[in-house]
Amino acid sequence: MADCIFCKIAAGEIPSTKVYEDETVLAFRDLDPQAPAHVLIIPKEHIASAADITPENSAVVAHIFEVAAKLSVELGLDKGFRIVNNCGEDLQPFILLVMEKRRFVQLF
Repeated sequence: MADCIFCKIAAGEIPSTKVYEDETVLAFRDLDPQAPAHVLIIPKEHIASAADITPENSAVVAHIFEVAAKLSVELGLDKGFRIVNNCGEDLQPFILLVMEKRRFVQLF
């Protein structure tokens, strides 16, 4: 997709700090990390959102999770990590965020 920032990153049009790349996905460090280890994993083929996962592209999504598992070891996240995906209007296309597990304050 021409106006997708993540497609431009995957195509090398916008620089990123790569931590993993193969023919299907690209993983890179977040520019504004919310945890010491905060990596984005994106498919090189545009998937608009998790709501657009189909039998035709589900192998790419499965591969993204395989890469997340591999990177969790390489990033030393043996005490745990979070995987986040946002889906909805005005949000980025399908990406996974792999972040070091943090404690959250319980409000109730």
